[in-house]
Amino acid sequence: MKDTVSIEPPAVSAYTVPTDAPEADGTSAWDTTTIVIAEVTAGDATGTGWTYAPAAAADVVHEWLTPVLTGRDALDIPAAHDAMTQSVRNTGRQGLAGCALSAVDIALWDLKARLLELPLVRLLGAARDDVPVYGSGGFTTYHDTHLAAQLNGWVHGQQIPRVKIKIGESWGRAAARDVHRVATAREVIGDQAELYVDANGGYTRKQAVRVGKALTEHGVGWFEEPVSSDDLRGLALVRDHLMCDVTAGEYGYDLAYFARMIPAVDCLQADATRCGGLTEWLRAAALAQAHGLEVSAHCAPHIHASAAACVPNLRHIEWFHDHVRVESLFFDGALDPTGGVVRPGSGIGHGLTLRSDDVETFRVA
Repeated sequence: MKDTVSIEPPAVSAYTVPTDAPEADGTSAWDTTTIVIAEVTAGDATGTGWTYAPAAAADVVHEWLTPVLTGRDALDIPAAHDAMTQSVRNTGRQGLAGCALSAVDIALWDLKARLLELPLVRLLGAARDDVPVYGSGGFTTYHDTHLAAQLNGWVHGQQIPRVKIKIGESWGRAAARDVHRVATAREVIGDQAELYVDANGGYTRKQAVRVGKALTEHGVGWFEEPVSSDDLRGLALVRDHLMCDVTAGEYGYDLAYFARMIPAVDCLQADATRCGGLTEWLRAAALAQAHGLEVSAHCAPHIHASAAACVPNLRHIEWFHDHVRVESLFFDGALDPTGGVVRPGSGIGHGLTLRSDDVETFRVA
């Protein structure tokens, strides 16, 4: 391999996949999932990255990121990341631009590992062989039978010993049903499995405290976004009044966000498909470690698996129902969570290969 391997203009595509049932959480509802895929080539290798964002993220890659990437050395990812960050400064680093940047950064890490003919986990340096996962879904639109079937599949079928369901239905206006669904979940999974809940910011501060105390009898150990993740004082208030861990961070788009979030949570969440790719995700994990916190990877499990294996302060990654469906449909090399862990590193790069022809029917850009 030559000392310098120049990056070619990225190829970007977007696909929209219907959900397998109507889905909702405490503050939103949806029936499709859109994945934007970036493919970056240098030399004789191509790296693949993706984000879950509107198809317009592809336009950001073409208009703002491609000009500053093309011709750069594929091995110098920090320089490429800085160039991309600067290119969207006036556009707005957070939101759509952050998602586009994340997809390309992930592709660059996959590309570098493939150029060096290494598994990504070996390139980064492993801290563990197994990465814990938790089953995540339990949408507020699910009736009890549907909820029970999903939880049974994870806990009793795949032996995943930790699961999460959505609560905070209708911006906290159905708290009684929330508690009922948590009780149902506990009955289904038994006493030994860990039970988590996610309100997606649906409650007010004191309401979250009241609901959280009601959930204690059902052994809930993880309360995600009990109030808006923008309400840092509210998160800290709820955390200090409950025994369970209070968590947030999935909407972080840069390192400064995580620095502000850390004093308000018990475990920091970060999403590489939003926060700036694996480059910034690893920085966020280090920042959390410096403050004595663990980090949990939000959604997109196949994006996070290799990097998560390299983080000493990892708690787990989210085996999110929607993204597991999409990633298993779109890529060869999907991981197996049976036993509650995944084991990255079976192929070069992140180990996944896009099934371009098979998924063309879902393409929207």
